[in-house]
Amino acid sequence: MTTLDSWQENNSRWLGAALAELRQRLEKFSQKSASENGATPKRFSTAPSRETKQVAEPPSALEVLSDRLGLSPFERNVLFLCTAMELDTSIAGLCARAQDDPQKNFPTFALALALFDEPSWDALSPERPLRFWRLTEISQLGGQPLTVSALRADERIVNYVKGLNHLDERLSSLLSPLEISLDSVELAPSQQKLVQIILRRWQQSAETGWLPAVQLVGPDSLSKQLVAYHAAAELNRRLYRLPVELLPANPLELDTLARLWQRESRLLPLALHLTAEELTDEAAGPAGPLNRFLSRTDGVFFVSVREILPHLGRVHIAVDIAKPTAAEQKTAWRATLGDNGQDNAALLAGQFNLNLPTIHELSRLTKTEANDSNAPPPGKIWEICCASERPRLDTLAQRLVPKVSWDDLVLPADEMNRLREIAAQVKHRNQVYGEWGFERKMNRGFSISALFAGDSGTGKTMATEVIANELQLNLYRIDLSAVVNKYIGETEKNLRRLFDAAEGGGAILFFDEADALFGKRSEVKDSHDRYANIEINYLLQRIESYRGLAILATNMKSALDTAFMRRLRFIVNFPYPGAADRRRLWKKVFLQQDAKQNLAVPPLEELDYEHLAKLNLTGGHIHSAALNAAFRAAATGSNVTMRLVLDSVRSELLKLDRPVNDADFRWSEPAPDVPRLAAEIKEHVFA
Repeated sequence: MTTLDSWQENNSRWLGAALAELRQRLEKFSQKSASENGATPKRFSTAPSRETKQVAEPPSALEVLSDRLGLSPFERNVLFLCTAMELDTSIAGLCARAQDDPQKNFPTFALALALFDEPSWDALSPERPLRFWRLTEISQLGGQPLTVSALRADERIVNYVKGLNHLDERLSSLLSPLEISLDSVELAPSQQKLVQIILRRWQQSAETGWLPAVQLVGPDSLSKQLVAYHAAAELNRRLYRLPVELLPANPLELDTLARLWQRESRLLPLALHLTAEELTDEAAGPAGPLNRFLSRTDGVFFVSVREILPHLGRVHIAVDIAKPTAAEQKTAWRATLGDNGQDNAALLAGQFNLNLPTIHELSRLTKTEANDSNAPPPGKIWEICCASERPRLDTLAQRLVPKVSWDDLVLPADEMNRLREIAAQVKHRNQVYGEWGFERKMNRGFSISALFAGDSGTGKTMATEVIANELQLNLYRIDLSAVVNKYIGETEKNLRRLFDAAEGGGAILFFDEADALFGKRSEVKDSHDRYANIEINYLLQRIESYRGLAILATNMKSALDTAFMRRLRFIVNFPYPGAADRRRLWKKVFLQQDAKQNLAVPPLEELDYEHLAKLNLTGGHIHSAALNAAFRAAATGSNVTMRLVLDSVRSELLKLDRPVNDADFRWSEPAPDVPRLAAEIKEHVFA
């Protein structure tokens, strides 16, 4: 028999004995024989006798409850009388007989005051435990006196006295479990130091009996939960999570919730993790639900916030919570992946900035999927890490799937070298920043940012896709319409969500038409100008602190803010392609270079690439013209001919309102090769 089973058995035995004694007490009281004969009834007490204490250890549930909630002996007897109504069906009839009224088959304060020794009138006070902790419910009808109103024990308390200690169902509907199981996740050394700081502050405040609330500050919710979980475990408390948005606004409902939680935290005991990352300024004020809730209750509280809240309604401390360092993440990858992770731990820690619960979960998924497929574990873990961050970003930006490589890009040598340098810096940043110690000299963050400037169609988007394909990272194009908001402060919130979501997976953020978002700061003439400048200042700071690669593309380089230009790591100018580059673009657009690899290519007549290279078009326009020519060929059932290509180019120029020189589009089919045709006919006839 386990210790819990033994305690349950002893508690049930004690309940049976206490109920029998209470029934006897009520029967004697109802007969009034003792008072008529001048005898004194035997003293009733729910405390175990000296002999019982020697047999039943530890104490009964009612004793534990009385000790934790501060009940006097009389209040404990009153509570047991109310609880007995739910445990023994005969108690109701005995209460009616004791009160000489068949309608009063329920306990009252008047009955308790007459029934038990050492009665105390202050037990009726709202400040005393019975009413303060909502242990009993009073059904006071109309002008009925309080002393003769029906008393009923709270269902949660009845279960506790029976030995069933479960969370109150009125709280279980509000509380939610932790996002991930934290039992098997050890803290990183840097986070363990934070737990020790919290414990020391609690120890310093223990004499007052009022532990300060702990503000966990930072963007990573799982790391904050992990720190809170281990700090609560040091006090032998179970951690529950409550979103601040679920706190009732009604003062009476909020007060009831505060009392119930305070009672639960003493009976189980518990600790509460309040998530307030999206708390509005109004709700965070002194009159907000969070402040009022914390001011009306005590216990162990963690408040998870993005930035420090100046007011919490009680004494508090603030602790900045960050993800583990790159070295700690590297160690975690090695420990969770085993032999398969030794060679890739550094790459994973350098590219992905993940918390320990996520590393454990992704490692588990990798091992599971590796057993079900032929993919090697190194490639599988990288793929899983990239995929894990997509759900958070897909709602904030448009994901692009890279399909092009370096061979598809046509740019001058200097620009190509600059693009390769960007990819190399992203790939080796952990080595330079961490292993070589440059992070100690960095004051503005570890961002790698680049500006791609050039006319439309010169290859800015394609170059971004090439880099993403080279690094095997997620690529997201920022939709300005989803980010910029006319309401003050909303644009910053949208961008904060975007950068926070992209931070962990090291996604590449591509701001197309960046001049619309990162424009020059204007002279402040009204409040709108002031807040517009605040938005730009926030963007300048946030993109500089972003841990991944941010690429901005613009057709109007001169429109960008000069302060922002100074903070960019790379500026790559995409020139208008010359004749030689246009010739290469025309040859690549029909996939001629891949024909030997058995890839699908359109049926082509012989094209005059020298003539096409003379037409002043960018790579994007060349691609559009080639695509239109292919569709025209498919519609007519013919090959892609020079005539079809020129017609498509002419349409492209007209679409762009560009001048069209008809001489460039006069095309005469070359004279047939008569000797070659004769040879082919002769071969066909005599075959």
